[in-house]
Amino acid sequence: MSNADTIAAIATAPGKGGIGVVRLSGKAVPEIARALLGKLPPPRYATLSNFFEADGCAIDQGIALYFPAPHSFTGDDVLELQGHGGPAVLQLLLQRCISLGARLAEPGEFTRRAYLNDKLDLAQAESVADLIDAASAEAARSAMRSLQGEFSQRIRGLVDALIKLRTLVEATLDFPEEEVDFLQQADAHGALQDIQLRLNQVMQTAKQGSLLREGLTVVLIGQPNVGKSSLLNRLAGEEVAIVTPVAGTTRDAIRQSIQLEGIPIHVIDTAGLRETQDEVERIGIARTWAAVEHAHVALLVIDAAQGVASADRAILARLPAALPVVQVFNKIDLEQQPPRMLRQDTHTEIYLSAKTGVGMELLHDFLLELAGWQPSGEGVFMARERHLRALHQARRHLELASENFRQLEFLAEELKLAQNALNTICGEFSADDLLGEIFSNFCIGK
Repeated sequence: MSNADTIAAIATAPGKGGIGVVRLSGKAVPEIARALLGKLPPPRYATLSNFFEADGCAIDQGIALYFPAPHSFTGDDVLELQGHGGPAVLQLLLQRCISLGARLAEPGEFTRRAYLNDKLDLAQAESVADLIDAASAEAARSAMRSLQGEFSQRIRGLVDALIKLRTLVEATLDFPEEEVDFLQQADAHGALQDIQLRLNQVMQTAKQGSLLREGLTVVLIGQPNVGKSSLLNRLAGEEVAIVTPVAGTTRDAIRQSIQLEGIPIHVIDTAGLRETQDEVERIGIARTWAAVEHAHVALLVIDAAQGVASADRAILARLPAALPVVQVFNKIDLEQQPPRMLRQDTHTEIYLSAKTGVGMELLHDFLLELAGWQPSGEGVFMARERHLRALHQARRHLELASENFRQLEFLAEELKLAQNALNTICGEFSADDLLGEIFSNFCIGK
């Protein structure tokens, strides 16, 4: 992938549409525009033009937009051709651009060039893909905040504060004979505590943004016929799972994604856990345990009339120790019990009826609480797993800096490592293989 090449790609989604866009970027754009359009359009003006083949026949007629460097999305010369959105005509137009010296763009190559030409930082570049992939209005708003630089500004504010603190520490190291205690005079310890507080605030907001992107995976487990499939149907708001009185009806994991307050909740209904000689059901039970390993929370569904049986206790004993478990007592309508939630330390019980919907709001609220959702999403920006890892690394280095505050060499090193961790978020220090991994997940025309 050479940044000196001129690249071209169809920038609109596959299939038929009223409008289709072919985008070009690179040094050869003016030359290609003259051959394709008969002239170079005036910069940043929508120009009606024919798009010509080599023999002078028109491929299509549409709008041409020319953005000379550096005032373009990529920072290079950019030409956008807006024609009719038929797959055949778009392919003809793309092949004409390639015959004139362009090459087909790699996934994410336009946005990668924008990053390399300092039009976007890495966090903003990632938010382009997040905005396209947003599955809810809240996720789209958060991605747009990141694209506009809110996340990057918060990170750069932390980096600037770290640089100022590092300057004080280095000054003390360089001039130990001075009577003036630079660190004490400048309240360096207070500055470090302030950075830690601000970092924790950024981490909380980033975690919520990550949930908007990734969602929460919830697995429904329990004995046969306790109402797991009914609970899935109630959560989904539609009949996505077959419900019968026959034990073992659900033999494979059924996955359904829902949204609670804009947060994606991925619910997995599983086969009832019991001893069985049925080979198909045994495979389904094995897949149940595999789903448990990748879940964020398990809902152990229990028949409210039966209470916690020995089989339920056996299931609880087999669950991963770090996995949050909620005991959901279903079918309270048959026992004429009121809906309620009982909590003690880490133990939670929710009493509801999947059939009537009574008590479901208690489960909704608990799942949102577990996801870290806040009633107001204002200021939330989109964040990825790599961002959270970098923030955790920075926090750990700041904790070590605080513990070694009187050992200036260690203090200086931990502050430096914290800054380096934060710098990876915006891309000041990013390996080429990381860039390749990030941009390979983009669509071709972006």
